[in-house]
Amino acid sequence: MKTLVDKLIENRTLTRDEFITLINSRNEEISEYIFENARRTSEKHFGKNVYIRGLIEFTNYCRNDCYYCGIRKSNANCERYRLSKEEILQCCKNGYDLGFRTFVLQGGEDGFFSDDDMCDIISQIRQAYPDCAITLSFGERSYDSYKRFFESGANRYLLRHETADAEHYKKLHPKGLDLENRKKCLYHLKEIGYQVGTGFMVGSPYQTVENLVDDLLFIKEFSPHMVGIGPFIPHGDTIFADEKPGSLELTLFLTGIIRLMLPNVLLPATTAVGTVDPLGREKSILAGANVLMPNLSPAGVRSKYLLYDGKICTGEEAAECRVCLQKRVESIGYKIVVDRGDYVPEV
Repeated sequence: MKTLVDKLIENRTLTRDEFITLINSRNEEISEYIFENARRTSEKHFGKNVYIRGLIEFTNYCRNDCYYCGIRKSNANCERYRLSKEEILQCCKNGYDLGFRTFVLQGGEDGFFSDDDMCDIISQIRQAYPDCAITLSFGERSYDSYKRFFESGANRYLLRHETADAEHYKKLHPKGLDLENRKKCLYHLKEIGYQVGTGFMVGSPYQTVENLVDDLLFIKEFSPHMVGIGPFIPHGDTIFADEKPGSLELTLFLTGIIRLMLPNVLLPATTAVGTVDPLGREKSILAGANVLMPNLSPAGVRSKYLLYDGKICTGEEAAECRVCLQKRVESIGYKIVVDRGDYVPEV
């Protein structure tokens, strides 16, 4: 299997059958070989730096009813909220004072916020913090909407494709949502000029190894600037409440593969890996990840933005999160840097 890993390092991809073989044949020795090379690759491009993004979960209203999501439209037990523009700007101020130079506005697909509303919020953040990056993550919009947000000052957009197999996509989403439109949005974002992030769940219901390989091949083809993956974690108020969670071990294995495929990609150690394992984020960094996204949302709303059960850090203030993460990162020999942490193309 090390021969396949060496081929991946050299060619930055494998054939579909080779990826299937590598994943199905993984063991502790192969995993460590991948992680060792992933760390070396990450350090070549980023040193021991870990970039932090300040996450502002500004609304948990959503028009969609995705089967796996805790803020799905039909979840009557979800306590809904929206942050005002003033609250969002206060989150940015708090974050800036703590050393954050990227703000991530994340929310459900909430029709309450018009394009005009979002452009106003984005432009005010841009005016107040010209040295910061603004990342958006609130789902599928039209080309014109994405373009307006970009022109208002947004730099990045996160939109996980969730699964690259159309039939699998249908098993996770209701009618009216389709993979083709999801991918179209990703290509629109890239065309407009955003730094674009995509990603997928590991271990979602009905997922096969072949599905995961399709995800890897789509990511290689699309060549995003950021990739976010995490284990599927069930939420008690969804139809997948009794499904088993995804594997951290497999998530870390795929994290290492993605780092070797895309050496300079920005790769978060997601909150989900920290939820399934107290040391999940540290393990993810040691598998090739180099981004953390602590929460800047007001502590009073954090427990209401639950895409899955058991989410960590819902009661902490932003400053507590920042100090905690710094200590965790330093404990494994890395350092948090005050930097926008932009994607830098390979020369």
